[in-house]
Amino acid sequence: MRILGIDPGLRVTGFGVIDADGPRLSYVGSGVIRIAAGPLPPRLRTIFDGIGEVIAQFGPQQAAVEIVFLNANPQSTLLLGQARGAAITALVAADLPVHEYTAMQLKQAVVGYGRATKAQVQAMVQRMLQLPGLPSTDAADALACAICHANAGVMSAQARSHVHPTAPRRAGGIRRGRIR
Repeated sequence: MRILGIDPGLRVTGFGVIDADGPRLSYVGSGVIRIAAGPLPPRLRTIFDGIGEVIAQFGPQQAAVEIVFLNANPQSTLLLGQARGAAITALVAADLPVHEYTAMQLKQAVVGYGRATKAQVQAMVQRMLQLPGLPSTDAADALACAICHANAGVMSAQARSHVHPTAPRRAGGIRRGRIR
């Protein structure tokens, strides 16, 4: 499965593409979409169009996007949320399933520690994907997002495969048999 990870930003939006075959991950491509300063609407258009170009170039089947964190400046948080919205809209417009992960989940999946530094994420992404050099911080975050989603898929498949075939199944939140 080909996964596109996105690290949204209003100045730089990172992207990373990996192929996941069970627990095996392989690097496909990564980079950044640079957004010129100026009024917000054209900046959002740049993100939307840039993500569209990445999708056309790499043909991902799934997408994973980092969830915006709340920072000290509410205005910055709102602006970042709009950049994230433009990225998600581009993904949805291309009919890609979109999955969302917090920065802590990404760091946990890649480094094993939810409060890891950006440098630690870069180094582990380089090691996990056997890259010849360190990716930029934005591309590394986007690749970490894709890796996190790949790991979530592997864990989900493992959980499904460990369900005993005769175990009771729940449908719509109602247990078979007696209703309480």
